[in-house]
Amino acid sequence: MSDHATLRMGLPKGRMYEGVTTLLRDAGIPVAVGGRGYRPTVGLEDTEVKLLKPQNIVEMLANGSRDVGFAGADWVAELDLDLVEVLDTGLDPVRLVAAAPTWDLVDGLLPDRPLVVASEYEGLTRSWVARRRIDARVVRSYGATEVFPPEDADCIVDNTATGGTLAANGLTVVDELLRSSTRLYASRAAWERPAWRARIEDLALVLGSVLEARRRVMIEVNVVASCLDAVVAILPCMREPTVCRLHGDAGFAVKAAVLRSELARLIPQVRSLGGSDLVVTDISQLVP
Repeated sequence: MSDHATLRMGLPKGRMYEGVTTLLRDAGIPVAVGGRGYRPTVGLEDTEVKLLKPQNIVEMLANGSRDVGFAGADWVAELDLDLVEVLDTGLDPVRLVAAAPTWDLVDGLLPDRPLVVASEYEGLTRSWVARRRIDARVVRSYGATEVFPPEDADCIVDNTATGGTLAANGLTVVDELLRSSTRLYASRAAWERPAWRARIEDLALVLGSVLEARRRVMIEVNVVASCLDAVVAILPCMREPTVCRLHGDAGFAVKAAVLRSELARLIPQVRSLGGSDLVVTDISQLVP
């Protein structure tokens, strides 16, 4: 491996771009695209960035020309590459599914005859066909796979977020191959280099702090002494709530970082137990 001084990062073009750059920005790492649109600048010292298709990012990580990058787990699986998964951002979640025209299914299953299966994911599709013992010929597609049936394919393997596009084209999911999301990957060579590994782990730490903060809010409530234990007992938090005595011994202020999804349940409960002056605020970053 060349002893280069600059960390080489790959950012994904297409649907992943906005989610990744917003995550970086919220972590205090702005991305600016200038005149050279494929080589943006990023708010990290000694870091060189290139915009690439996700499948190219993972290939370049595997061959060592990129050190770190964002891509979907589906392409790592498709290309069967040995990379280090550093962080699952959970962004852009999709399912890789097999789907066929609804009218051609028999009791929800593929017809028992030789089939043509179209997919961009040729490797995963061939493995699925072999695993399911389907008599099929796999055809490589180059986008818009959902339009192949019924004239050009009996079945497709494609990723889907909501299933809306499949349904709009008269397709029904018959099997799920895997689930994918945007992940931060490192090359093996970079991960084995202590200085680069430390930088990549620091990047994952600050990105992870944003992702954790998005899941939580800070809840603050005032309680009298007689209600304190009951309110603290129902507040889920990362460790223990912060409790401070109010001026003039008027009670206590309780603060806890709670899951946003718990708010609808927690707020009425806190009020019923005597909590007052309740404030809920967003958190920008949270490091456990």
